[in-house]
Amino acid sequence: MSNRNSAYLSEADELLRPECECWAEGFCFVAGVDEVGRGPLAGPVVAAAVVFPRGVPWPRVNDSKQLSEAARRELSGEIAAVPGVQIGIGEVSVEVIDAINILQATHRAMRLAVEKLEKVDFLLVDGRPVKHLPYPSRAIVKGDAKSASIAAASIVAKVYRDRLMVELDALCPGYGFAEHKGYGTAAHLDALRRLGPSEFHRKSFRPVREILEPPPETPDLFGEF
Repeated sequence: MSNRNSAYLSEADELLRPECECWAEGFCFVAGVDEVGRGPLAGPVVAAAVVFPRGVPWPRVNDSKQLSEAARRELSGEIAAVPGVQIGIGEVSVEVIDAINILQATHRAMRLAVEKLEKVDFLLVDGRPVKHLPYPSRAIVKGDAKSASIAAASIVAKVYRDRLMVELDALCPGYGFAEHKGYGTAAHLDALRRLGPSEFHRKSFRPVREILEPPPETPDLFGEF
């Protein structure tokens, strides 16, 4: 029986079931892959891939969306400190997102993250299946709540992207990137209307596109002549 109060995961923990199944099938280097930043109106989409070695203490990770910002930063440091851990980051720019669409850009970010790993033979991917990955893979819907490796990847990707958005806020003040991280909050939409889109906004996303190319006004058929 696992110790739920332990700071580390054990192979008896439910969150390690997908990894244990892969190890039982003969795979040795199992990577969790997740992305962050599909929905925002600004900034890149980022993916992370994390391979924890078997037999070393794994931090007690969780779905990044269930953690506070401070907890994510702390866990990201703990993940990076695991002996022998492998971490790959893939980042796809706003320009590429606009050119190939956000789904394809997300898949590209995942592939880039995986390609930065030195040793990997199987992938656990959050969400739906991703085509053209360089290794065998298994897609797990809501995988960041079901797989420790995917949860770790979700944390690493979120912390990395949040840091990028804080940097963009310094480069392009006025939009509040440091607070909302590019998501379409009321404050962000208000800034968009006042300031117009920046170079870091996704021009293909409707709220941004409609500011750049507002729809023609409907004529008032009942107005005065």
